[in-house]
Amino acid sequence: MSHGPRSGLAAVSSALLAMSRHLEVRDVLKTIVASARELLDAQYAALGVPDDHGGFAQFVVDGVSDEQWKAIGPLPRQHGILAAMLHEATPERLADVREDPRFGGWPSAHPDLVDFLGLPIRDGDEIIGALFLANKLCPDAEGDAPTPKREGTCGFTQDDEELLGILAQHAAIALTNARLYERSRELTIAEERSRLAHELHDAVSQKLFSLRLTAQAAAALVDRDPARAKGELQQVAALAAEAADELRAAVVELRPAALEEDGLVATLRTQIHVLDRAHAARVTFTGHGVKALPAAQEEAMLRVAQEALHNALRHSGAAHVDVTLHRRGTGAVLRVTDDGGGFEPRSVRRAGRHLGLVSMRDRANGTGGRLTVQSAPGKGTTIEMEVPGG
Repeated sequence: MSHGPRSGLAAVSSALLAMSRHLEVRDVLKTIVASARELLDAQYAALGVPDDHGGFAQFVVDGVSDEQWKAIGPLPRQHGILAAMLHEATPERLADVREDPRFGGWPSAHPDLVDFLGLPIRDGDEIIGALFLANKLCPDAEGDAPTPKREGTCGFTQDDEELLGILAQHAAIALTNARLYERSRELTIAEERSRLAHELHDAVSQKLFSLRLTAQAAAALVDRDPARAKGELQQVAALAAEAADELRAAVVELRPAALEEDGLVATLRTQIHVLDRAHAARVTFTGHGVKALPAAQEEAMLRVAQEALHNALRHSGAAHVDVTLHRRGTGAVLRVTDDGGGFEPRSVRRAGRHLGLVSMRDRANGTGGRLTVQSAPGKGTTIEMEVPGG
């Protein structure tokens, strides 16, 4: 290994911490590959996650420019050395990959690989990926900067293989956690959509049913009592407007949040602007110097804001709902305040009606944050969520 014991330990620690810091699968894959290449002084590194059709669902590289990667062409198939990693579950350390009988060549734009080290990434008995390194960077005799291996010089060692094995074990944990997080998020989104669909059905169906009955009453009164018929028609117009409000609000919540593209502040501002137009209550938003937060924290804050706004606009009778988001240390604080009827939090818990408070607390706790609720009958409600940042 090219690192001394102390610097080597620090490098391993940094690599493991970096892998555990991400929750998105793609980010975890990129971090694993970059960490492996840096840790073992390799010129190239790659990580492939297999699909069920003889190819790769994802294939991440490090050490290859975007232009080179585009010129190489389609993702590789599971054949040759790559297939060995995925099906035989044994490490491969080769002095010259081109001399291996399983070598089948590569596209013309592909970089030239010589020495090779590959390990499967396993979750129990399942192989969930394969990690590859090529072209060990070795210092010359004078101790100058590392350069790619040349014919007949050094390559990957047994120590390198053991170190990559440790990294692969932790990579399996990080990748499995990221997959579980994404599945959990998908289930959460599905549950949110199901809840909104039920709400939309109940609210709009009731409005449309009332609208239909009122219209029928107006039609029956047109000839014998025009004044009352006029009143019923005015009620029809009011019910139609309420139904339209319900539909607009539901559409806003059903639209996928644009967190990845726009960030938390812009996404909240957009949604609150639409809610302000869709409801009779005044809905305002102010953001103060919030920097980008980890993706999981931004999503949790958005969901808590949506739940709190839902409660305030549908149940509290508020005339004004104010949402603020401001920086606190490296993290952020979200506050949703309404001037509605308020409630007694302990009575709500005893009655088994949580108003979404349990799910909001779970979201806050799940990202290392905390949630506080202040409310009293006739005093409005303030819900505050704080997250630590990254």
